[in-house]
Amino acid sequence: MTGFAPGRLVVHRNLRHGRLGWVRPCRVVSDDPRGLLLWLAARSPVANEVAQDGRGMRDMPFAEWVTLPYRLHVAPWRGPGVLMLTPPDAAHSVWWFFTDSGEFAGWYVNLEEPAVRWDDGQLAGVDIVDQDLDIQVGPDLSWRWKDEEEFAERLGFPSHYWVRDEAPVRAEGARVVKLIEAGEFPFDGTWCDFRPDPQWTVPAALPDGWDRRG
Repeated sequence: MTGFAPGRLVVHRNLRHGRLGWVRPCRVVSDDPRGLLLWLAARSPVANEVAQDGRGMRDMPFAEWVTLPYRLHVAPWRGPGVLMLTPPDAAHSVWWFFTDSGEFAGWYVNLEEPAVRWDDGQLAGVDIVDQDLDIQVGPDLSWRWKDEEEFAERLGFPSHYWVRDEAPVRAEGARVVKLIEAGEFPFDGTWCDFRPDPQWTVPAALPDGWDRRG
């Protein structure tokens, strides 16, 4: 598959046993040997999996979540825009967080299965399986694990959880921590001054085909 053209609208999707966990429309910033760089604009329409009563997975114990039916709820993205890099064949992505005024606020390492790309012509996308354990990184390169308790809780339900083995997830995190502590790319200041193309519009709705089967 050829690279995605800059400015193209694609959907970034998380799958849970084939179900959509969330869907986010993003603009392609670049697609090169460093990876696929995407921009999620503030107020973009995003879909998130919720229980029928509107609660999300984090609003209840996982033991309850796995017993409930789900639906997808579409609402505007809350918070400032986010820049997301998916390195080639990597089991993680790196996100740049910004303030409302556009100042760099820190990185976020999302541990996930290697991304799967698809292109239907009218719409393209990137599908991942979010492995829940993450790393927060400050502008000064200080870091900490995030969501360790949720990760441990969900591992206790192997017939329902989409992560089968925690060891490779933690190993990938440890590998990225070495980059963080050394201040190596992408934690070397690259794109910390990023500003989106002013001609990029925020989509009014999720594009047709956003809920295609993975």
